[in-house]
Amino acid sequence: MKPSKITAISLFVLLASVKCIGQTNPEPWSPNQLMEPADLAKTINNPKVHQPYIFCIGPGAMIKNSIDIGPGKEKANLDKFKQELGKLPKDANIVIYCGCCPFDHCPNIRPAFTLLNEMKFTNHKLLDIPHNIKVDWKDHNYPVQK
Repeated sequence: MKPSKITAISLFVLLASVKCIGQTNPEPWSPNQLMEPADLAKTINNPKVHQPYIFCIGPGAMIKNSIDIGPGKEKANLDKFKQELGKLPKDANIVIYCGCCPFDHCPNIRPAFTLLNEMKFTNHKLLDIPHNIKVDWKDHNYPVQK
């Protein structure tokens, strides 16, 4: 192969890879906006600590004191979530969770977290549930709804 052809092919591959990398969407949260389940459980179990607003944006509210919004992938539930959020100050301590499936595949958390960002909330977190609510919450005997 001629050097000019190799250079042209290499340049094409390089540009194509840069274009693909540029199209990946970052998550709507930062790493410091993830909350470990053990930390939330400790907060819930301590009556002396100011309690966060906990919203379930998945198929069912399991965590103690959480407000059931319903799956965040559905517009009607996002509208309900927006209505609930409208009652809160922008600096409210908010935690959202789903737990329906492995975290990286969850269809509910991204739309709900994006809504919090769009509404300019400043103190919101996403519960880091890498597997599902049973494995990462219930099996640890963390506090659940009665």
